[in-house]
Amino acid sequence: MSKYLKYLFCLSLCSLTACERLGLADPAKEAALKEADARATGSACRHAGRGIEDCYALNPAAARAAVYAGWKEMNDYMRENNIADVKPSIEVPVSAETEESASDSASASASASASASAH
Repeated sequence: MSKYLKYLFCLSLCSLTACERLGLADPAKEAALKEADARATGSACRHAGRGIEDCYALNPAAARAAVYAGWKEMNDYMRENNIADVKPSIEVPVSAETEESASDSASASASASASASAH
């Protein structure tokens, strides 16, 4: 019976070493992945020639400190190696709020110009 318990103990010990497969998250790994992702985002923003403020605005969920670290790291690397910016081929989509404010200001200026020309 003790041989059976030893076998069961070893089997349970081996199964617990693969906690990721059980769906148990490791907070340290998740934090490291999020930081690495934010640093990569900052690097990509700098390589694309975007300013740090634009990078923050385009990636609000990313940690600002890590985004800045990646942006600065890429900036230093690009300066040292004389690497030019790579302009993005896809434009940033305009948010609904920006469209609303643009249409409001356009309609306000149109009505102001219409009333000025009527007088």
